[in-house]
Amino acid sequence: MSAEISDPALRAVVDSRSEWADAEKVEAEYISGGITNQNYCLRVDGTPFFIRLAGEKTELLGIDRNHERLAVEAATSVEIGPGVVDFLPEHGCLVTEWIDGESVTSEDVRRHDVLERLVRSIKAYHGCSEIPGSFSPFRIVEEYRESAGDRGVEVPGVYWELLERAREIQEAFQVFPMPSRPCHNDLLNANFLMQDGRLMIVDYEYAGMGDVFFDLGNLSVNNEFDEETDLALLEMYFGEVPTPARIARLKLMRLMSDFREAMWGVMQQAISTLEFDYEEYANQHFQRCREHAEDERYSEWLHDAAKDVQST
Repeated sequence: MSAEISDPALRAVVDSRSEWADAEKVEAEYISGGITNQNYCLRVDGTPFFIRLAGEKTELLGIDRNHERLAVEAATSVEIGPGVVDFLPEHGCLVTEWIDGESVTSEDVRRHDVLERLVRSIKAYHGCSEIPGSFSPFRIVEEYRESAGDRGVEVPGVYWELLERAREIQEAFQVFPMPSRPCHNDLLNANFLMQDGRLMIVDYEYAGMGDVFFDLGNLSVNNEFDEETDLALLEMYFGEVPTPARIARLKLMRLMSDFREAMWGVMQQAISTLEFDYEEYANQHFQRCREHAEDERYSEWLHDAAKDVQST
C-alpha cells in the first residue's frame, strides 16, 4: 500500500478496514474550515470517501455519534445526504460517501431559485421517520452553561438577560406546541452542496427530533436573510402566505439560534483543542442575539407565537 497519511488517528482508521489496508494507494487530504472535528477526503485506489474524526469530548456538546450515523442514514433515505460507508466508534469515526458537489455560499442561499431547492431538501428531512435523540435550544443553552461552569468557564452577564428571553419564548411556544420532527439544527451554508441540481445537506451531528421552526430560524440567521427572504422562506415551506404566528416563531427562533451558537462557543472554550478563537465566536453571537432580543417587535412576536400556527 502506498499511503500519504500523517495523522496517526487517520492511519488507525485506514488500518482497521482490511479493504483499505490492502489497497494499492491511499491518499488523504485535510479539509480545512471545521471548528469541531478533523475532516478528510480519503482516496482509496482513486475512490473518494469523507472521513470525520470526532473532536475532543464532543459528547459534552450533545453529540451522540451513533445518533449521528442514524440521522445521516435518514437523510440518505430521502436522497439529500451521503450514504454511510462505515461507523467506527472505537476510532470516533464516521465514514460516508464523498459528495462530488459544488459549494454553496450564503449569498447563493438567499437566491430564491437555490432557496427553493434547499427548502425541498429540508422538508424532505422533516418528513422522515423518527430518528433517535431530541434537540431543544431552550434546554441546550442551560446545559452548556452548567457544563462550561463545571470546567471553569463562566458565562458573560448577557447570558442571564437572554435566558429570561428564552424562557418567555418557550412559554409562548408551549401554548400550541409543534409536533417533533427530524431536524438538522445546523443549517450553515458550509453544510450544503449542489449536486446535479439537488441541494444536498451534510453534517448531522446535532440532528434530532425537534421543532421545524428552529431549522427555519437557524437557516435564516446563519445565512443573513432579510425580511423579504424570511417571508419567501415561510411561503416556500408552508405553500401559502405567511401567517403572523409563523413569522413570529421564525423570528424568535432566529434569536434562539444565536443564543445556542453563543453558548456552543462558551462550551468549546472548555473542551476543544483546536486552534480557534471560541471566545470571540461566542461574543459575536451574543451580540447579535441581544440585538434580536431588543427588536421593537419582540413583544408582538411573543404574542403572535402563542397562536396556533396551523390556523392563524
